Amino acid sequence: MKKVYYLSTCDTCKRIINELELGEEFEYQDIKKDKITESQLEQMKEMEGSYEDLFSRVARKYKELGLKDKQLTEADYKRYVLEEYTFLKRPVIIIEDRIFIGNSKKTVERIKTCLAGNIV
Repeated sequence: MKKVYYLSTCDTCKRIINELELGEEFEYQDIKKDKITESQLEQMKEMEGSYEDLFSRVARKYKELGLKDKQLTEADYKRYVLEEYTFLKRPVIIIEDRIFIGNSKKTVERIKTCLAGNIV
């Protein structure tokens, strides 16, 4: 499976998709228009290891809801991502059995290595 979870209004997501030259072999899901399902999120969690790793602390609502001052559990992270698409750290790119989360330079380089057919 090759899939990209992204936000079409996010310039960073668009830049990364273009930089990686991801083609039509990828399935694209705009998480604002086509909400993440619980089973999709569970699959991501299985691949990554935790809901917290999928959670974005830079989302505006993180500050608005005062979440930085709360002790969040895995169940909380899951609930917030399912309730509000902006809480998913993006983009999330799945290439076969590998998952890449976020927009750091290191993550983008790991994706490039994987796309080149090398083990990451």
